Amino acid sequence: MIEPETKPAPKIAYVFPGQGSQIVGMGHELYQSSREAKQVFEEADQALQYPLSRLCFEGSEEELRETINAQPAILTVSIACLAAASEINGTIKPAIVAGHSLGEYTAMVAANVLEFADAVRLVRERGRLMQEAAKARPGGMAAIIGLDEATVEEISIETGAQIANINCSGQVVVSGPKVAVAHSIDLAQSRGAVGAVLLEVSTAFHSVLMEPTVEGMARAISQLDFRPPEVPIVANSTAKPVTTIEEVKEEILQQLCHCVQWQPSVEYMVQAGVSTFIEIGPGVVLSKLIKRISRQVQVLNMGDLESIKATCQIL
Repeated sequence: MIEPETKPAPKIAYVFPGQGSQIVGMGHELYQSSREAKQVFEEADQALQYPLSRLCFEGSEEELRETINAQPAILTVSIACLAAASEINGTIKPAIVAGHSLGEYTAMVAANVLEFADAVRLVRERGRLMQEAAKARPGGMAAIIGLDEATVEEISIETGAQIANINCSGQVVVSGPKVAVAHSIDLAQSRGAVGAVLLEVSTAFHSVLMEPTVEGMARAISQLDFRPPEVPIVANSTAKPVTTIEEVKEEILQQLCHCVQWQPSVEYMVQAGVSTFIEIGPGVVLSKLIKRISRQVQVLNMGDLESIKATCQIL
């Protein structure tokens, strides 16, 4: 008797969003409807000794946008989404995980590298250090649309800016001193950019202006217990997997001042056999980028109760 062919299970990657995905009200429905998600919010409040959940649910947009608040808030909502999904559909173990900038810390929690309480305290400290660095050396960021990476790199060399994010083909973000970023916008427009837009941030993330944060972050991570990743984490700074405690700690410090290699990271995961990407957390920024990077993969998201239920039904 010939056995019927069984379709192999899809190779799944979890991906987690970074700063900029925050929105007032995020996670409130999950808090009300999921016991596991509610516990995540309560644990965050307790770990920080601060009502982070209230800020997520009803805080002012301006306060939530502050780096010191946005980073732990997005991490918490992302982990609450993951907790709610596991309550509905059990734990689906991904083959690999990744996160965009701040999202890399969420990936560490998902890969059981850090306890959630430690991670939420760590990213709040990261946000505090970044805000302090921005006060001392103000900077900015700009999205350059429609130019290739090589051209944007040439512009950055001329202006003194840095490439901060390689998001997808034709979408590169530069970062650095305000004058350098403004000059980069002018040069990009003169060289045929479809768009060159100043981002609404006062911080030059992923540039040398973040160097003052490295010492503080090194001190913070030295006080935490890390475990080897249960699944590989694709690192922002190299677009390669990290699999040891030492590599994770090095990546935490490297990504502060170096470019987020998001497009190469997604391409690595696709080449490694990932056929389904699940964005977990507020917004769908990464889902849109992944669809532009590869048309061959399935892209799902779990950012609220409705999308979590829909994705769990598919899986």
